[in-house]
Amino acid sequence: MRPDILPGATFPDYELPDHESTPRRLSEIQGDDPMILTLARGHYCPKEHQQHLDLAAFFPHINVAYTRVATISTDPHHTSQEFRASVGAQWPFLSDPERVVQKDLDIQEYTDPDNDPMIPHTIVLKPGLIIHTIYNGYWFWGRPSTADLWRDLRDASAEARPDWDLATPGLREAWESGDLRSFHGWDKRGRSTSS
Repeated sequence: MRPDILPGATFPDYELPDHESTPRRLSEIQGDDPMILTLARGHYCPKEHQQHLDLAAFFPHINVAYTRVATISTDPHHTSQEFRASVGAQWPFLSDPERVVQKDLDIQEYTDPDNDPMIPHTIVLKPGLIIHTIYNGYWFWGRPSTADLWRDLRDASAEARPDWDLATPGLREAWESGDLRSFHGWDKRGRSTSS
């Protein structure tokens, strides 16, 4: 992995076609929420299937917690669609058969010249594509469990959400005055905000 890809740094905002062939930027998928990003070997790997089956089972928690997920693989478009469908995923699968991400991040899995995949990684991102945690999944036990992700996402959300603890001094007063900037989701609704 490139030496500048580490916790606290900004992850590159790659733009790749998704499972519907629509070009998508990671920042657009993420919005202003935390995100789980998997850099996957691809459809051929049983370890990828197991990890993505676990993520798909965990997805109701992810979804209700204002968190996003994206997968990037070196699979071509149709294989990426099959991978997504086979694990029951409800998030974007981005296709990178040209291996732009693999080359840019210097994560070629040189031990598999036949498939030429990326070394699999799972990255937890705070809003703004800020790297919170990086897991190297070359060996399956290096990949995060859903318990690991829950902990990481709790920490990342607590850092990113000013309204994490409603007892924080000043929050009630801001709410009552109509200043909703510190309240995730509410700041985009119909109530007027004061300056």
